[in-house]
Formats: sequence, structure tokens, C-alpha cells
Amino acid sequence: MSVTLHVHGAARTVTGSCLRFEAPGAHVLVDCGMFQGPKTLKALNHEPFPFDPASLDAVLLTHAHMDHSGLLPRLVKEGFRGAIHATPATIELCACLLPDSGHIQESEVRMLNRRNRRRWRGREEVRPIYGPADADAALEAFRPVAYGEWISPAKGLRARWWNAGHMLGSSSIEMEFGDVRVLASGDIGPDDGTLHPEPEGPQGLDHLICESTYGDEDRPLITPEARRAALAALVREAAERDGALLIPSFAVERAQEVVLDLVLLMQRGDIPATTIHMDSPLATRASKVFARHAHGMEEGEALRAALQSHRLVHVVEGAASRKLAQHKGFHIVIAGSGMCDAGRIREHLKSRLWDPAAMVVLVGFQASGTLGRLLQEGAPRVRIQGETIEVAARITRIEGYSGHADGPELARWVEARRPISGGIFLTHGEPEAIEGLAARLGNQVVQPVLDSRWRQPAGAPPVALPAPENVRRMDPEALARPDWHNERAALLLGVEEAIEHAADPAARAALIARLKAALLG
Repeated sequence: MSVTLHVHGAARTVTGSCLRFEAPGAHVLVDCGMFQGPKTLKALNHEPFPFDPASLDAVLLTHAHMDHSGLLPRLVKEGFRGAIHATPATIELCACLLPDSGHIQESEVRMLNRRNRRRWRGREEVRPIYGPADADAALEAFRPVAYGEWISPAKGLRARWWNAGHMLGSSSIEMEFGDVRVLASGDIGPDDGTLHPEPEGPQGLDHLICESTYGDEDRPLITPEARRAALAALVREAAERDGALLIPSFAVERAQEVVLDLVLLMQRGDIPATTIHMDSPLATRASKVFARHAHGMEEGEALRAALQSHRLVHVVEGAASRKLAQHKGFHIVIAGSGMCDAGRIREHLKSRLWDPAAMVVLVGFQASGTLGRLLQEGAPRVRIQGETIEVAARITRIEGYSGHADGPELARWVEARRPISGGIFLTHGEPEAIEGLAARLGNQVVQPVLDSRWRQPAGAPPVALPAPENVRRMDPEALARPDWHNERAALLLGVEEAIEHAADPAARAALIARLKAALLG
């Protein structure tokens, strides 16, 4: 027997995870995630699926993060009628994430259409990918599965979930299509994670699909205590500067982990005791899930206590968030999104980036083309919601919060899965990360592009199949690059800076004249 693998996402980019498997009697997806990052990449979320959702038998979900689960409501909306199998914790977190995503999409589309009506008469209105009701309908399809439990989600298919150590409920999924054994890694956690045990998995596979987010990095070992010491130093510095300490954070897992560290540091007297503002309704809801599952987590009781601390204030209403963005003096704000490309953190950044007393601490991966990546790379000016903002705040980053294994950890995890008789497919990484991990693994490595197809036989290398032209949605090489929206923003910033810093009024007038001539002819 052989299986056909279709790679519909996270191919030479980090987001949009979606693997489709076809075998006699079985047609299933592993994950159905949103694309995140540059606008051109996010536009793929609106394009037709390169398959018929109604033809699928089941979805097997590795974990709740939006780049793995975010398009499930659209899948159900467009005809999928099977079950979505996931761990109980993943289902609880999706019950927070997916309706929130529907609300955000409806809200952002309303604002975009309003802005378009003012600027561009006659432009066709944009529709949200899905709304909260669609998310609720998708949640009805979820079915819980325990770690280590074999299930039969489709004819001729057995599957079981292994703890991936990445986040609450995260999994690698082992599949047996007759005599073909395939493992989809999901996202693999680091060896020294704070809340979860080391990732696990079976041995002896035909084919392995492995994430590679940090495949080119060899991070120094950073223990939770070392990470907390680094955070303490930054908090003390922010207090001395008497400005805002902004922590852009993913609402699920990262926000809770940062709260744990801040509360522990305050209890020990290592940092000033102050209010921690969690400015994310989604993180507030997710925190309740983490509190319910704390008993099964490392440092779980300390996490539960931190989430119930009187130092933690949940900012729920939008008006309270806007008021907080104008707050003066030293204060701590944890707000989504983690890559600064959506959510309430944008309002805080608009209000604070110009302030030399402010500090922005990045605690997670910043995808190419996102506002977070631009700040991480030292951009002197950025554009947020059409406004140009000078960056005078201190921008820094803390290592040790990542929920992903680095290159050596991934290589060790892959080595523990051997023997692997077929191929090792590297997904969920930007090109440099994939190349870095490929160099560590040697032969057998496959680097699939978007919408590529592969035959996966038992006991033999995979075979590339031609991809139908009607499913090619985007130039595969453009996926991980900043797009024209990024280039336009950089151009506008450059023009503004050149005009502002012209030597004198005559030079400024001459420059404007040349620009008009170049643009208008």
C-alpha cells in the first residue's frame, strides 16, 4: 500500500499547517491552520481550499494554536461533516480560541469595509472568513482522544496521540494506513520546558513529517531560573525608567507562563510588586483552562496560584484597554498578539513606541513581515494602522520562553524515532531554518513546497507527484519573504524621513517635485 500526502500549508513558512492524506478508504487532514504574517500570505486564508471539505472523513488535530486549528470553522462551514479528533485540553482551548477568532474577523472586516468606503468608492466589500456561529458549529464536531489511545477515524486507518511537550494538550500523531506508518510531529517542545514533560513519540516509521521552526538555531540552555533572572533585570530597568513595560504575548500558554514568572519574582522580592495587566480577554478565558489542568503540569500548583494572584488584573472591556494605553508611569501590560500584528497590543504600541521611557519585551517567535519582526530587527520607524510611529522605546527579547525545540533538540527527537525507512519531511519553518535542520539530519530529507504531492510507500523513499495546476495558490518561493505591503510601508517611511530631513526648504521642495515627477509622470 502507499499513501498520498498533500502539503497544503506550513511549507517553507511557519504558519498554515495543513497536511492531507489519501489512502484506500481514508481521506483525512492533520491540522487546518491559519496563515499568519505578511498580508499576501494571510490572503491564502480567504482562497478556496485546494480540496473538497465534504470529501474528508476526519480531521486529526495536533494542538489548539491558530496556525494549526484556525481554519476549522471555515472547513465545517464549507461542507466538512466528519469528526475532529483532539485531546481534551486542546478541545477546551479551541472553545476559547475559535469563537474569539470569529469575533476578531467580523470586527476587523467591519473596520476595513468602513475604511474602504471612505477611501475607495465602489470597492467590493470584504467578507469575514467565518464568524462566531461558524466556530460554535465547528466545536460540535470535536471528539476527545486520550494520549496513547488507538482510534480508527477512517476506514483502514489507526491513529494515536503522543505528548509533544509544546503546550497544554499538544500532540504528535501516529498514523497507520495498513502497512504504512506515518508520524506528524505537530510542534515539538524544548527539553527544558517549564510546564510540560519532554516530547515523546514512537520508533520505527516509514515517513516522518517534522516541524523546523528553530531548526537552524542552537540556543544556549536557558533554565527557567535563568529566564526569570533575565526578566527580573528588565522589570527593574523598566521601573527605573518609570515607563510602560509592554509584553506582546500569545494568549495561550505564553501569557500564562509570563504571569507565573512575574508573580514568583514579586513573591521573592526580586522585582517591585505591582499590578500585572493582562489585556487580552482570550488570555483570560484560556487561563481558566490552564487552572483546571494545572494538576497535570510541571509547576502546575505554582501556575494555578499565580493565575489567582491579586497582582493580576484582567482587562476585559475595550474602554478599559484604551484607558490603560494612556496610563503614565511604570506599569506592566501583557497583551496579544504575540507577533504584534493584531489585537490590543497595537494600541499600546501606538501609544508607547515613541516614548524613550517605555520598554517592549518580545517573548516569542516573530514571523517574517510581522510588526514584531520589524521591531526585533531594529526598525527606526513603523506603520501601525496607517500611522507612522517613531521607535524610541527600548526593544528587547528574552530567550527561554519558546515552546519550540531548537535544532539540536529536534535532531535528537528525530533520531529517537528511527529507524525511518522512507522520508523525513521538514515543514513549519522558514527556508533558513529548514536548511539548518536538514544539514543536521543528513539524507532522507524532503523539503516540500506549498500544495506539493508525495507518494509515501511502505519501507521505501517517497516519490514526488505532479501537483495539479488548479491547486497552485501562490509562488512557493514567495511564502517566507516580506511582501509588497511591507515594501510599500518601507517606501512610505523612507519618503517621510527624506522629506523631513531635507537640508532646507528649497531642498525639500526639489525632492517633492522629483517624487511627483517620478510617480505622476
